[in-house]
Amino acid sequence: MRILIVEDDFVSRKLMLLCMSDFGSCDVAVDGVEAVAAVKYALEENESYDLICLDIMMPNMNGQEALKQIRALESESGFMVGQGSKIIMTTALSDNTSVITAFRGECDSYLIKPIHKKSVADKFEELGLLSD
Repeated sequence: MRILIVEDDFVSRKLMLLCMSDFGSCDVAVDGVEAVAAVKYALEENESYDLICLDIMMPNMNGQEALKQIRALESESGFMVGQGSKIIMTTALSDNTSVITAFRGECDSYLIKPIHKKSVADKFEELGLLSD
């Protein structure tokens, strides 16, 4: 599984990398700008990400805007809704507005920080990302 971890905080990024590296090959981006660039490159190389873990609160471009741009890139590449990367929003924000905005932007799920390996495994199972 190809995974893109998008997180601006070094410690959170490192912890997510430790939690997710057992599940697949992980790339990292420090903000939404890097995330969109990574997804664009992956799509151009026909090596799209299976999963993107996307923080909401980041400098330069927040996760909500990155989500919109990533879904637009997938659409331009011929992916129909539901065929692109699974996107999990990873954030400390659990307010209704943030959650609703993320799902309207076509995210697949939501994880509240702090992230733990068990919650990651449960979410991957829920999204059908773990093979038997």
